[in-house]
Amino acid sequence: MEFDLSWLLLGLPLAFVLGWLASRFDLRQLREENRRAPKAYFKGLNYLLNEQQDQAIDAFIEAVQNDPDTSELHFALGNLFRRRGEYNRAVRVHEHLLSRGDLNRTDRERAQHALALDFLKAGLLDRAEDALQRLEGTPFEGQARLALLAIYERSRDWPQATAIARKMHDSQQGDFSTRQAHYLCEQALARAAQGDLEAAQTQFEEAMVSAPGAPRPRIELARLQQRRGDAAAALATLQALARQSPGALPLAAPLLIELAASTGRQAEVAQLLAEHYAQAPSLDVLDAIVAMETAAGAAGGAPRDWYVRHLEKEPSLVAAAKWLAQERLEHEEFHPQVQRALDQAAKPLTRYRCAACGFEARQHFWQCPGCQSWDSYPARRVEEL
Repeated sequence: MEFDLSWLLLGLPLAFVLGWLASRFDLRQLREENRRAPKAYFKGLNYLLNEQQDQAIDAFIEAVQNDPDTSELHFALGNLFRRRGEYNRAVRVHEHLLSRGDLNRTDRERAQHALALDFLKAGLLDRAEDALQRLEGTPFEGQARLALLAIYERSRDWPQATAIARKMHDSQQGDFSTRQAHYLCEQALARAAQGDLEAAQTQFEEAMVSAPGAPRPRIELARLQQRRGDAAAALATLQALARQSPGALPLAAPLLIELAASTGRQAEVAQLLAEHYAQAPSLDVLDAIVAMETAAGAAGGAPRDWYVRHLEKEPSLVAAAKWLAQERLEHEEFHPQVQRALDQAAKPLTRYRCAACGFEARQHFWQCPGCQSWDSYPARRVEEL
């Protein structure tokens, strides 16, 4: 049977025409889809700028459905869900991104970081910890370590916090020596509570080596030495505190009085307090001086005169109230009522205030209970700030 070339000549143009029509149809469909995706995307941005988050989410979902390969839309959608507190939906979006095999390394690391933030915001600390540890060696490593540090502090896992702080310090992400000293102090206090005083003292000494200028290790060590019956060593520790961190001496003033009585070195301690007060007047140091002179049996109202001299330096309702507490008034029968009113007015002024968040407390904290900042409480009362 002979092959007819005329059929071939007729078939080639026909095949070309059919191919051209098919390509035109595909291009038209692709253009239509591409027009729909940017339109939904820009509509979502418009809603977002107008703070209409519900409508923005609907628009982004539409855009993602039209173009599921667009990772940027997934990130935008996940961030929107997180901002709205819909953490489960944010987690699903970012986990879907991580499950894609075609995702490049940069976007994969970014999705891992976003997933860790979702878990953090949702309060799922164990899952957040696992997600953050996966960011080691990525551009998000520094942020991940800071977040891990916050998790370990919040859960009071001081050994883990110490390890992370040491990594950050060694990689020059900042000076974390003082924070490491706090972690050692926390561990030492736990050991002391269990009765292991020797191990606690060792950790306090390690903290002093870690941060020589930090006041907390010396104050805590002095308390431990007093508990172990070594008042002389405790006094020497606080004398070193006065040299290394004189601004923190008001925090140790009550303990100094006790150690002076235990060692019989009242004159030496009184001179130390007086010298410190002359350089930096402080209500706590002032109270310590008055208490020591009163215990020593100073004549007349000599101890109370310190409060008057303090008022000459700076106005202080607290000092005035303490001076008036022992003053004889013309109408003595009204003295208790007046004194109660003065004490009530002065009470807020004797608190400590966090410099980071303004949280006030009656006692001094090394870590703020409000914002979790370390060393944010000055060693001075509210009235002295």
